[in-house]
Amino acid sequence: MLSGSFSNQAQAFENPPLYGNIIIRIKPIQHFQIPSLFLEQAYAIAPRDPYRVRVLRPIHSDDGNLAVSNFSINSPERFFSAVEDSNKLSLLSENDLLPLAGCSYLIEKTNEGFIGNVEPGCQCRVVRKGRESYLLSQFELTPKTMRTIDRGYDPSTHEHLWGCIAGPFMFEKLCDWSDEVPSSWG
Repeated sequence: MLSGSFSNQAQAFENPPLYGNIIIRIKPIQHFQIPSLFLEQAYAIAPRDPYRVRVLRPIHSDDGNLAVSNFSINSPERFFSAVEDSNKLSLLSENDLLPLAGCSYLIEKTNEGFIGNVEPGCQCRVVRKGRESYLLSQFELTPKTMRTIDRGYDPSTHEHLWGCIAGPFMFEKLCDWSDEVPSSWG
């Protein structure tokens, strides 16, 4: 369900002061031995200049539940637009990945899809505008939609520093790339 292109254009056009028009594109990385997805998140006006580039890795946690590990990428600009360019994506290697400690999502199955919450403990650290914060994040995924909410808080005071105050971003799935998921992923 994660593999595809998502947009919140309807929400952004309905309420532009509160929501930027964002696209999220997630493609399977077919040449990795471990199931992995390449994520680019960008404003719709600059799709080839993403502000977030990650590798997502769905895994079964020690307790048998599903989790999604997050990795940043060393020199991510080398892979901008790799979601559109399989040759560029093929250059991504395990050595490029930087694990994001405390930033895995713990996943629960729902009737329609999945809900994921960043792991507890306020350890997922993000530097934004030169200031360190911890991330609280949640997503809900269905076959046709994704809702996300990301918020950053001060590690000492727990003051809300950044992130949506109006509620979750509502994305519609525009393109489904699930047919590119290798059969070996099971």
